[in-house]
Amino acid sequence: MNTYRVLIVDDEPVIRMDLRAMLESMGHTVVGEADNGETALALARTLQPDLVIVDIMMPGMDGIELSRRLAKERIAPVLILTAYSEQAMIEGADKAGVLGYLVKPFREADLAPAIQVAVSRYREMRAIEAQMLNLEREMKARKTIGRARRVLAQKLGISEEEAFRRMVNTAESTGKPLVEVAEAVLLAHQVEPEQD
Repeated sequence: MNTYRVLIVDDEPVIRMDLRAMLESMGHTVVGEADNGETALALARTLQPDLVIVDIMMPGMDGIELSRRLAKERIAPVLILTAYSEQAMIEGADKAGVLGYLVKPFREADLAPAIQVAVSRYREMRAIEAQMLNLEREMKARKTIGRARRVLAQKLGISEEEAFRRMVNTAESTGKPLVEVAEAVLLAHQVEPEQD
């Protein structure tokens, strides 16, 4: 079983104490506790836990708003543990980016799979986001290289294939990435890079 660093957020000390005991018996480490959303957000930013377990109803910033901020900042996945099972609460949690929702009272047998699913989904989402970012960078680099190839071919009166070969040779001889060579070509010929 995987073990995680967990932040507990609940305004009831007895609930926090019981949840801590349950989590520690499962092998998880409770890295912090908070009784309100503002403190929890500050702790989450500092501690960077693997999971934040949140109650919905708290004074000040409630669990839904806290969950929304944690999701927006990509700090950690959120698992809601609450006594409230109304559809509006569930929908609010879903819109806030919550990855798990358990209704009190719950047992360790309920908590363990909910934790695993929330953390796994979060990691999958982050991996997909990273892949998308890499693809965006790659597409932008290809556009820059293609544009530089066309500019160089036009300025030197050579074929685009020859212009590309020259950029590749320059990249290899200088040890710079091809996209940097392409950017230098565009800069040298005072061509503005394409905007996103």
